[in-house]
Amino acid sequence: SPVPEDTPLGTVIAIFNVQDKDSGVNGEVRCSIAEGLPFRLERSFDNYYSVVIAEELDREEVPEYNVTVRAADGGSPALGSSAVLALRVLDVNDN
Repeated sequence: SPVPEDTPLGTVIAIFNVQDKDSGVNGEVRCSIAEGLPFRLERSFDNYYSVVIAEELDREEVPEYNVTVRAADGGSPALGSSAVLALRVLDVNDN
């Protein structure tokens, strides 16, 4: 998905839902993304999460991001899964 480099901080760029059919602690899912990216993950409600722009984007510095979202349940041992969100940064005339 293309994102203009001048997109304001706090803009939601993706929303997703995670599910685990187990009950109790085994059915509780926590999601995370790697640190050091200009994005943050926010839990909206229930099992919905948003990926939000947390730092300014600069297409000349980084033209695209592959954001890996990891989900893990509360079981012991925890079971998990991951998915990659590919984000292309669109150039905006900086002159």
